[in-house]
Amino acid sequence: MAVKRSNEGWQVQEAKAMLSEVLKATAVKPQTITVRGKETAVILSFREYQKLVRPRQTLYDFIQSSPLRNLKLELPKRLPEKMREISL
Repeated sequence: MAVKRSNEGWQVQEAKAMLSEVLKATAVKPQTITVRGKETAVILSFREYQKLVRPRQTLYDFIQSSPLRNLKLELPKRLPEKMREISL
């Protein structure tokens, strides 16, 4: 029997008694466990956990791994500009 939960989460007694249902519900969204009405823990799917703990890629690594890394760009030459006078 599937149990539909509202947004208030699971009481710890319910979560212990219906662990398989709690785990199935993590496929939809993380599940909150409460103790005496206070949010105490969150159970999430392994996929969501992996997203949280995966190493972050640095900007340097991102640019180095870009398929456009070796692209040669032709930039227009800068026009010579007159120096403007300033008073100090």
